[in-house]
Amino acid sequence: MSDPARPERIDFSAFSEALRRQAAREAQVQRAPRIPSAQTSQTRLTEVELTWIEKKLEHWIRFGRIAQDRILTRRTRVVSFRPGTIFAFVRWTANDYGTVISRIDIVRAVAPGEPYTTLPFVRPGGDILLHVESWPKVSQVLAAIDAAEAAGVDPCDVAADHWRHVHNRIAAGHQPRPYTMERHRAWLKRREIEG
Repeated sequence: MSDPARPERIDFSAFSEALRRQAAREAQVQRAPRIPSAQTSQTRLTEVELTWIEKKLEHWIRFGRIAQDRILTRRTRVVSFRPGTIFAFVRWTANDYGTVISRIDIVRAVAPGEPYTTLPFVRPGGDILLHVESWPKVSQVLAAIDAAEAAGVDPCDVAADHWRHVHNRIAAGHQPRPYTMERHRAWLKRREIEG
């Protein structure tokens, strides 16, 4: 029976042996040749983590051509986009008193080696064409997306410069110009010329 006034001696030898084995395993992993993953550097995709907790936390893609879709849990999934793809990522959060966060980002997925800006829930990041916060401004962006669709243009194909224009006009408190089919044809011709 142990004496309560005298602490027991703890044998750390088993613990230190486990630490030594763990360090040896980590060193082996670092020295081992890298096996190419399914997502090689040539086809690296931009991943966006989406979460949906009804009326509390809602992340969704408003538009974008999804290359891959992985379900992680009942409330979480990860969607992936190929380099050059433009997508709209909406984040909304509420508590018992109402909306806390309302944001929309229109992002161009980047290729490996291209510079990018980090963005929450987007790995590795992207070329942010538009970033708007607060519900009145987000609703203006959603209206601009709806207007492009009403003109018969898929928002994924809209010129990146138009989304920058929408961002700047909303930031200045002005109404953005609508994206028309004529503007879209001009963009397609410019893209042809630039090669």
